[in-house]
Amino acid sequence: MYFTDRGIEELATRRGEEEVTLAWLSEQLRTFVDVHPEFETATDRLATWLARLDDDDDE
Repeated sequence: MYFTDRGIEELATRRGEEEVTLAWLSEQLRTFVDVHPEFETATDRLATWLARLDDDDDE
């Protein structure tokens, strides 16, 4: 387990039963980057990765 998995585990434990929309998640990511602009690149990479999850690998 990576050190960063602590936050992922906390998220799953605290909010694992909730249902959210991608619009809600997008807004939370925007707010996070507004508060923590030093994480803009990582947040953008995560959002792009999530957006493209079902793209074919051979494209």
